[in-house]
Amino acid sequence: MNAFLRVFALSLATVCAFADDDLDDAFDKDVLIVEASEFACHRLDIYLALNNAQRARGLMYIRSLPPTTGMLFVYEPNSRISMWMKNTYISLDMVFAREDGAVSSIARNTEPLSLRSVASIEPVMFVLELNAGTAEQLHIDEDSRLIWEPPQGDDE
Repeated sequence: MNAFLRVFALSLATVCAFADDDLDDAFDKDVLIVEASEFACHRLDIYLALNNAQRARGLMYIRSLPPTTGMLFVYEPNSRISMWMKNTYISLDMVFAREDGAVSSIARNTEPLSLRSVASIEPVMFVLELNAGTAEQLHIDEDSRLIWEPPQGDDE
C-alpha cells in the first residue's frame, strides 16, 4: 500500500472512531418514551439534535448504535422535514411525529450513504432515528406517540 493510501485509511479510521466517541460530547442526552399501543410503552435513551449544527451532523459517521438508543431531531412546529443518509453508515428507521408526539409516518430501513431525500408526509416537529428494524420490533406505527419533555432552562 502506498503512503497516500495508508494516510487516507488512517485518517478515515480516526474520523469514524472519533465520531462514535464524539456523540456524548456533541449532543445532550435524555429519555424518551414511545407509547406503542394501549398496552406497550418503551423507554429509549436519546441524543438530542436541537440546533442547526446538531441536526446537520446527526448520526453521520456512526458505525453502531446501542439497541435502545436513538437520536431525536427537534424542529420548529409545523415544518415539512426532509432527511438524507449522507455519510450515515448504518440503516435507520425514521419516525416522523407531530408537535403532540403523535406519529405521522415512518421511513423504515433507510439506505446507508444515500443522497435520496426521506421526507415527512405532513408538517411535523420531531424525527426519531433508531436502528433499522427497531420500529417494527417495538410495534411503533402511526397509532404510536412519542412522549418527551423538552429540557427547561435555568431560571437563575
